[in-house]
Amino acid sequence: MQRRLAILILLVLAGATALQAHDLFLRLDSFFVEPGSSARIRVLNGTFSKSENSVARDRLIDLTLLGPQGRTHPDTTMWSATGDTSVLTVSPPTAGTYVVGASLKPREITLVAKDFNQYLADDGIPDVLAARRRDGELMKDASERYSKHVKAIIQAGAARTSGLDTELGYPAELVPLTNPYDTQSGGWLRVRAMVDGKAVPNQLLVTGGRTPRGTRFTERRMRTDTNGVARVRITQKGQWYVKFIHMVPVTGDPKLDYESKWATLTFQVR
Repeated sequence: MQRRLAILILLVLAGATALQAHDLFLRLDSFFVEPGSSARIRVLNGTFSKSENSVARDRLIDLTLLGPQGRTHPDTTMWSATGDTSVLTVSPPTAGTYVVGASLKPREITLVAKDFNQYLADDGIPDVLAARRRDGELMKDASERYSKHVKAIIQAGAARTSGLDTELGYPAELVPLTNPYDTQSGGWLRVRAMVDGKAVPNQLLVTGGRTPRGTRFTERRMRTDTNGVARVRITQKGQWYVKFIHMVPVTGDPKLDYESKWATLTFQVR
């Protein structure tokens, strides 16, 4: 009996972890690298601290390295999946500021009503939760198509370069309008939220990260303005993320209720 109870508790905890393990981030031990070196980027499929599952190479739609020489597409063999963590290796050829991007194919999931509502509340999708409450749908299970699109900004050598504001054309993306490596603690980073090539006004963004000692930042939430732009206050040194989830109802498809498009942007301040 005790063994059965222990197994049940483990299953419940595993389910809770799976519900919380939504985000996808690109993270390096240091976002500051040497020109010409191989930068090892962990693909964290879970939280900013831990990956719950690796991401297979065949899910990739695009890999991008955007830098002083323009946009290139690293071979997908540079993406490997082992255990619970995928790794992407890129080599910035010269000094400058680079954007690494990855776009994944969509997947579908169905959640019972309670779990779906909790996910909306926890992951920063309050507008959809409010609409479900308004329409009396809080007891309705939900099927969702989701896709994830991630970027990291890395600095090779000392020279800061422009071009970070180039849009990659992902279904969802955060476009940096200022260079975080020109920003000190106490400054501001401007970003634009884009979905399907258009700026998204009033989009909720979430920021957070880890200090150099690994302590978690307090997450902060903000809305984009009418031009889809938000100003992120850089409150301390460490590794940062900015993220959003843009979710809309789906009509005309009996198998789907919602479609969501996820974007994250990571960088470091020192």
